[in-house]
Amino acid sequence: MNPPSRLRRLAGVGSRFLVVGALSTLIEVGVFNLLVYAWGWDVVAAKIVASLVALINAYIGNREWTFRHRDRRGRVAEVALFLATNAVCTALGAVLVWVGVEAVGGILGRTPGAVAVNAVNLVSIVIVVLLRFVLYHSIVFRVASPKA
Repeated sequence: MNPPSRLRRLAGVGSRFLVVGALSTLIEVGVFNLLVYAWGWDVVAAKIVASLVALINAYIGNREWTFRHRDRRGRVAEVALFLATNAVCTALGAVLVWVGVEAVGGILGRTPGAVAVNAVNLVSIVIVVLLRFVLYHSIVFRVASPKA
């Protein structure tokens, strides 16, 4: 496959991934804010739970739309890789939120408000989305191996 064709294909997959990710992000941010500001949860626990809720949408959207053309090696193996990848990404997101909220609190000299906490959360989401795309594209929803 020539480079322009490969780039077009990657752009198509990337675009679909971003649409699924945007919807998952809305779900994650909504659940996060509900847990933190309506129910008084800790930001790290809320981040983990919100990420897990958004994962349901992410798996279905990515499996059935973004990477539908990829190998379907077996649902159990694929779900296991998806969950392992997202466990790592969720942990990274929680660490980024914790570090970010602590850093902003230290800079401000007080507990950060909703705007600052959500800004930190969105930065963590951007970083984790980039990592997820690389891992989904290369490990979870891989290209079928050529038959001999």
